[in-house]
Amino acid sequence: MSKELTELEKTVQKTKKQFLTTATRATKELDRQRKRLRKELAKANTRAKRTALQLQKKTERLANTTATKAQRELKKQVRNLEKMVDGAKDDAKQLRKDLSPVMNDLTNARNHLAHALKIDRALASIQRELSKKAGPKKKAGKKKKKVAKKKATKKKVAKKPVARKKPAKKKKVARKKAAAK
Repeated sequence: MSKELTELEKTVQKTKKQFLTTATRATKELDRQRKRLRKELAKANTRAKRTALQLQKKTERLANTTATKAQRELKKQVRNLEKMVDGAKDDAKQLRKDLSPVMNDLTNARNHLAHALKIDRALASIQRELSKKAGPKKKAGKKKKKVAKKKATKKKVAKKPVARKKPAKKKKVARKKAAAK
């Protein structure tokens, strides 16, 4: 029975680890795709704005020009710019379409990762509880009687400061005698 339990425990640990790694890998990959698509979308939007601005300038120049050759050339450029603007808008539209399922998948992957982490924490708490319960049981031995020991109490005696003797001063008399000789 214990072998089966250890095998089951190993498979649970292995599955948990695989689940966590797969969830994190999927989340990271989808996040990378989201960032890449966002960059491409921003580039397409700036390209569309730039060509729309060029188109506006060319049409203003076309309105001010009177020469037929210049008008023909400007009309040709305007048509090309209109095609470029339409192409950039279509690219941006397609990128937005591509981005929406990636965002949905990323949300789902993040939810799965959060779920996996919660499962991981729950399994860890269950493991802790099981390890506490499965620990070696202590034997119920005889209770020892505690014998109170008497402490010998000593009274603390306040110490008096010891006065030191100061060196005796030489008497002036001895000096006077020495000076007189």
